[in-house]
Amino acid sequence: MKIQERTGAGANRAAAPVQPPVGDRLPTPPRERKPALAALAVLLILLGALGATTLVLRAGDRIEVVKVTQEIPAGGSVTDSNVTSVMVAEDSEINYVRWEQVDSLKKLKAKSTIPGGVVAVGEMFGTESGLAAGKATVGLSLKAGQYPARLAVGDTVAAYRVGGNSGSSGSGSADSSAAGSSSSMIVDQARVTFVPDKKGDSESLVSSTNLAVTLAVDGDKAAALAQAASAGEVALVRVPGNNAPGND
Repeated sequence: MKIQERTGAGANRAAAPVQPPVGDRLPTPPRERKPALAALAVLLILLGALGATTLVLRAGDRIEVVKVTQEIPAGGSVTDSNVTSVMVAEDSEINYVRWEQVDSLKKLKAKSTIPGGVVAVGEMFGTESGLAAGKATVGLSLKAGQYPARLAVGDTVAAYRVGGNSGSSGSGSADSSAAGSSSSMIVDQARVTFVPDKKGDSESLVSSTNLAVTLAVDGDKAAALAQAASAGEVALVRVPGNNAPGND
């Protein structure tokens, strides 16, 4: 009887609420989705990729232009031996001289001294020599023996008036010809601004034996030099102060 009474009393009790285990988190409400922010993030990613692609494509737009390899003095001209071609990124704001224009460039003069190693731009050249005040250019027609071997643009030379027999020796004998008793110095220092390149230049060949050379000299010496040149009585001697590479 006691067992039954206890059992019946237990059946009438209300069930106690179950407590959650210690450490379990309560469920959180679902986050609110923001489709506008997601779309903006995707748009920024696409814009970044597009910008990178544009830079790569523009870097691939390269053109072949003229690069100066040896110093070109004021009044000097481009030859096959003092320029080469290089590839650069195209830029509409820079007036590059394209390599296919190099033949036309040879007909122009440097407005000022152009150092070797720079890329040529149109503003460096013109129909006028751009010589400094007090300077003049004189053209010479020299026979073998009236100029030193390997004469090049940028060389510094002295010009002597010599007798008519100065051209009878080889091209390297200008030093000995100028030292004769009939010689006299016309110009102590002149800069060679033009000499035919190794491949030849039809516009600079006066004859099959003469070499056309242009010198930049002081203006007060130009008349005497031109007079001696017209008589074929000029010999050139290379002197210290040369800038052209390869001279001994």
